[in-house]
Amino acid sequence: MLSETLSEGLEAYGIGPAIRTLRLEKDLGLKQLSRHTGLSAAMLSRIETGQIFPTLPTLLRISMVFGVGLDYFFSDKAEKPVAAVVRKEDRLRLPNTMEGQALFHFESLDFPVSDRCIESFLASFSSDIPTDPHTHSGIEFIYVIQGGLKVCIRGEEHSLNEGDSMYFDSVPEHCYSKIGSGVCSAIVIVSAGI
Repeated sequence: MLSETLSEGLEAYGIGPAIRTLRLEKDLGLKQLSRHTGLSAAMLSRIETGQIFPTLPTLLRISMVFGVGLDYFFSDKAEKPVAAVVRKEDRLRLPNTMEGQALFHFESLDFPVSDRCIESFLASFSSDIPTDPHTHSGIEFIYVIQGGLKVCIRGEEHSLNEGDSMYFDSVPEHCYSKIGSGVCSAIVIVSAGI
């Protein structure tokens, strides 16, 4: 149990409301955020409402989904880093699950940078079950490093193999699935709408 002084100090950062704002900006429900973070929707709700404060590893899991670094919650929002290096050993690998099965894992390649124009991820697809169809503003770019990947946009399927890339408008509903028996890894870059 935290002391009143510690609770007040943590409340001053407004971490819960900041998470809620990020989630609503991305048009995500608590269940969707739960699938992306591996945290229960109930826990996420308690964090957003300030009933509990997240540990730093938990906050990092949440922040990576939104493409912000931990500094987003603790520093002046007007402060922007000019450059950021992300070391391989510092990346956090998070699953995207459906009904308890990991469809793919993703690692943010630029999480320390707040207020960025793009978000870049290393995605590893391990299942041929399609991800949930989703939509978001802006564009998406995919470069397949290894294996094969199927991208389905409004029912139209595009097969990508090692070395192939694809650029598309991400507003239409789209989803992904691995092709073949091997692992598929890809760089995925998402930009905000203009």
